[in-house]
This record gives sequence, structure tokens and C-alpha cells, in this order.
Amino acid sequence: YLPGIAEGSVRLQAFGVTEPTSGTDTTALRTTAKREGDQYIVNGQKIWTSRAEHSDLMVLLCRTSPKAEAAKKTAGLSVLLVDMREVKGKSLTIQPIRTMMNHSTTEVFFDNMEVPAQSLIGEEGKGFSYLLHSLNPERILIAAEAVGLGLDALRRATQYAKDRVVFERPIGMNQSIQHPLAAGWAQLEAARMMICKAAALYDAGAPCGVEANAAKYLAAESAQDMCRQSMATHGGMGYAREYHVERLFREVMIPYLAPVSQQLALCFIAERSLGLPKSY
Repeated sequence: YLPGIAEGSVRLQAFGVTEPTSGTDTTALRTTAKREGDQYIVNGQKIWTSRAEHSDLMVLLCRTSPKAEAAKKTAGLSVLLVDMREVKGKSLTIQPIRTMMNHSTTEVFFDNMEVPAQSLIGEEGKGFSYLLHSLNPERILIAAEAVGLGLDALRRATQYAKDRVVFERPIGMNQSIQHPLAAGWAQLEAARMMICKAAALYDAGAPCGVEANAAKYLAAESAQDMCRQSMATHGGMGYAREYHVERLFREVMIPYLAPVSQQLALCFIAERSLGLPKSY
């Protein structure tokens, strides 16, 4: 698979983790993979599985042993690499989810889907530990996306403030316009510095969970504030698609809500950085 993925002839873009009933409580997922001979039989459902319609492969997290039999709640989960080209429209059903943003996400259903046992990634029952390896870089990536959205919103607001003339002067001369944009720039730059720190730690193989969560939190907060301020700077024109900021205002909710809520990011920081007792 790897050479095809690298050259772009095989698309690995789908990650099946979240379920309607479990949300961020990943250990409560219900999708099962039962070993029968040289294959797994998968049954269950995932939601917010992005780009499933456009992907050839899916990394799928599922339960291979009952939660009640596991030594701890994080045990009994496994990761499978599913070749969706062989099962789409048969034992795998993909249902697009219409959203307010330009994001191709879906709900997927597995109905006795057969997956070769050799498609098991790593060891059976250790899937949750493998999942953890993806969480920090995912947070760093989403944080960078958020800062990009915020900087685009800032650029558009700044240009509009220079061009828009009211009472015979550009609105950018008014401090009530200047100050929020300047503060937004400072906040976005601070978030970007935290992203760089988290990324440097990750690249060095050092612990970076606190920094990755802090980067995601700061970037999402500053980007949402900036997109809202860009809408306010544009006034009524902010609603017009012509100026593009209404789309940024919608898109910025993705990094604000995913891949983890702002509240859970703070819970992680409170526990790991401040030494406070675990709250969930």
C-alpha cells in the first residue's frame, strides 16, 4: 500500500473512530470485529468519518474483545486497515452528512463486513495505544489549520478596513476597528508559537501532549475570535459570499470542536501540567 499512497494512486484519507453513542469517550465504542478463521467480521457504525466517499482505504478502530472482559477499559480495541474498494455498496454503506461547512464527512455502516486478518495493524487488543500516537500530531495539525483560517480572516478584515470609507475616512482609522484586529494578530501569533513548540517536541520524539493540547486550544480560540471580528469589520457585507468571510466564520467551527473539545483540552492541561485530579 505505501508506494501507492506515496505516489497518490491509492488514497488513505478515512479514519473511522467516532461513533454516535460514544463521542469523545472512545473506549465506549460499539463497533465489533469478530475473528473467524483468516478474517474479521465487522459490524457497527461510525460517524464524522471524513472523506470516506473519496478514499480507497480506511483505518478503523473497533472492539475485538468485549469491554466487560478487558483488564482495563482501554484494552480490547484493535485497528484494521480496510480496503473499501472491495466492500463499498455491499457490506459497507456510506451516507454523506450535510453540514454548514465545506467538509466532506460521512456516516458509515458495517454489516458483516469481511476484513482479512492480515489487515490487522499491530497487535490485537492494543489499538487504543496506537490511537494515542496519532492524537498529538492531529491536534498540532488542526491548530495550524485554525491559525490559517484566522490569518486569512485578519487579512481580509484589514484590507476591507483600509478600503471602506465612511464619513469621508477609511474605517481603519478608527481605534474601535484597529484594536480588535491588532489584538487578534497578537493572539494568532502567540498560538502559532505554541504550535511550533509542540511540533518541534513531536519531531524530536519528546513528550508534547500538554503543548499539543495548548496549541489546539489557543489556536481555536484566537481563530474563532478573529473570524467573528472579521465579520464585524465587514458589517453587513460580512454576510455576502463575495467577501468570503462568512465561509471562514463557518469553517472555523471545525477546529473549535474537533478533534477534541476545548473543555477536554483544558482538562488534559489541568491534569498533566498543573497536577490537578482527573475530572473525567
